[in-house]
Amino acid sequence: MDSRDKNILNIRGEVLGEIHPQSSKEEVFQNKTLRPILKLQNSLFIASFLNYVNKHKGDFYSLTVERKLVFIENAIQKDIKFRNALKGMVIAMFTVDEFNEYITNSSNLNKRMMNLLIERLKDQVQLLEQTA
Repeated sequence: MDSRDKNILNIRGEVLGEIHPQSSKEEVFQNKTLRPILKLQNSLFIASFLNYVNKHKGDFYSLTVERKLVFIENAIQKDIKFRNALKGMVIAMFTVDEFNEYITNSSNLNKRMMNLLIERLKDQVQLLEQTA
């Protein structure tokens, strides 16, 4: 393992979520890799989302909380450029071994990654309101 990988693992911190012997490979990857990265990159995701809102859809701030939750989900699921930018922010924090594991099942792991990110932003919708 090279110094980049060691540094990334040190920065990310511990596993988030439980890993059991019966856990699937995807669940292990999610809790060992994706969740710590999403936690580490949280402020970057918030800044990126606010930039997206301000550049593309400034009316976000006037929406009800329920409509904001739908907006967050639609922005990540339907705007491919935005989704790919967010995905890149996560993948950049992979070790080489994690990247090699990721590419063997990228479709399912991308779904997990985006669903976790959507939920993370939705859980912080009040923060998104305060920043407006």
